[in-house]
Amino acid sequence: MIVVHHLNNSRSQRVLWLLEELGVPYELKRYERDPKTMLAPKALREVHPLGKSPVLVDGDLVLAESGAIVEYLVAHYGNGRLKPAAGTPESLRFTYFLHYAEGSAMPPLLLKLVFQRMESAPVPFFAKPVARMLARGAQKAFVDPQLKTHLDYLEGEIGKTGWFAGSEFSAADIQMSFPVEAASARGGLDSSRPHLWRWLEAIHARPAYQAALARGGEYAFATKA
Repeated sequence: MIVVHHLNNSRSQRVLWLLEELGVPYELKRYERDPKTMLAPKALREVHPLGKSPVLVDGDLVLAESGAIVEYLVAHYGNGRLKPAAGTPESLRFTYFLHYAEGSAMPPLLLKLVFQRMESAPVPFFAKPVARMLARGAQKAFVDPQLKTHLDYLEGEIGKTGWFAGSEFSAADIQMSFPVEAASARGGLDSSRPHLWRWLEAIHARPAYQAALARGGEYAFATKA
């Protein structure tokens, strides 16, 4: 049976969701972040050297990286589901958004998180004004404009067909869920971008999404239907 090494409030929620969509049975092994550092526990390094989640174990295979796991599961358990037909324009969009999610969308969102935490990080009192000034300046000058650019782009793309890889829901939408949900939490995404907002409402209403939430436990972006 497939085993998912799952960290609370992490990208591995997408893997649970995909498995629920595919109807593939799996065993869940939960790990909790350190409440102070928010880092994964060292126990995950016993599963994979990087000590991060998600990690998928399927027989002798140990696979990390969300995009690689999504591709593997769709290829081996999808039976043609959740992926456009090979050689179509939709198939190229599918591959593009599998990589875009982590390669382009997540970096500015991670920077936003880092600088927001930097504003409230414990530092000597005399350094606090400088730390806040640097953090806010970096967000205003670089991070926030980058986030706006990405959100404007995604609003246009999702507005074309309603889903990221064409007119039908696919695993590309599952992969894109984490950055878009993160953007709704801290990246400026709200109902002023109606196409993205409708897409979020649509994925949150899917029974498999809700089943994955119930199975996975604590998730920062959880939305109950």
